[in-house]
Amino acid sequence: MLPSYFFAHGAPSIVLEDNSYTDLLKSFAVNHPKPKAIVLFSAHWEENVQAVSAVKTYSTIYDFGGFQDELYRMTYPAKGDRTLADRIVSLFESQGIRAVTDEERGLDHGAWAVLKLLYPDADIPVIALSVNRYLTNEQQYQIGKAIAELREQDVLMIGSGGTVHNLRALNWRPDGVDEWAASFDQWLQDHLEAWDLDALFHYRTLAPYATQAVPTSEHFIPLLLAMGAGDGTRQARLLHRSYQYGNLSLSCWEFA
Repeated sequence: MLPSYFFAHGAPSIVLEDNSYTDLLKSFAVNHPKPKAIVLFSAHWEENVQAVSAVKTYSTIYDFGGFQDELYRMTYPAKGDRTLADRIVSLFESQGIRAVTDEERGLDHGAWAVLKLLYPDADIPVIALSVNRYLTNEQQYQIGKAIAELREQDVLMIGSGGTVHNLRALNWRPDGVDEWAASFDQWLQDHLEAWDLDALFHYRTLAPYATQAVPTSEHFIPLLLAMGAGDGTRQARLLHRSYQYGNLSLSCWEFA
């Protein structure tokens, strides 16, 4: 059974960078078995009803501005998988989660920037899934849990977002990390490793600097979704954590 993963996607330019975090992503395919398909929740696809992509071949969405020209020439023409998309909708509905298919939307940078580093050949079918910031944290976890059985079928489950993601608080010094960002991430690590769901569901009132680290929840939600997909084993492992711009967290969590 494959683990589920949370990957921070950082800035869109991550796909052009060369650092310890991108080294981890680029070596992922070498160190892990090739999945039959990838199911990915992206912080940059928000819907009020759970959406499940059912496209044939993905277009590439450039949902950002002001970055290197090279980024706007990149594509990630992964194929979809309609049979798997329908299966995911069925799993959601069996748990009372309303879900709809989407046959048009391409991959946003929260999806393709990560996937291009993990599997640059775009030769694995991808099912993109939306997030909904208006659900409770417990509901987010249950969404991931509802499709956890796909891991037994060699489907790789990914949440793409960021644990500390406050663009207004970024600074441009080359080194160092803001204490508030490190404190929040350490609290998060302690409770993820303990699988302390009660604390995690109430992180906004319990975690230090939670409002500063997570001003809006769409980038945090994919962590709970990936964790929910790992509910059967309940083992969390931090594979990487580093920071850019003082507080933009680049982390990878494995739930196995």
